[in-house]
Amino acid sequence: MTKVDIVEAIYEKVGFSKKEVAKIVESIFDIMKESLQKEDKIKISGFGNFVIRNKRARRGRNPQTGDDIEISQRRILTFKPSQVLKAALNRKEAQP
Repeated sequence: MTKVDIVEAIYEKVGFSKKEVAKIVESIFDIMKESLQKEDKIKISGFGNFVIRNKRARRGRNPQTGDDIEISQRRILTFKPSQVLKAALNRKEAQP
């Protein structure tokens, strides 16, 4: 699913103009990006949590050459689905 698909789905359900819906969706993503840049946790009830984790620098290996390399320190985004989302996904798979 793309951002355009999200805008289309909301447009069909809510009835706002596509331009208004696109602005709202873009605003939501901007707010989420700003929050994650500040390393704030985003918790969406019934959906899950987005969390920034800091990974330390470590030694790695280049798989092509076998040489040791230094993997730099970085921040990564993790997502942990809520129990409600997990249950909904598993319920859907159980049905033929």
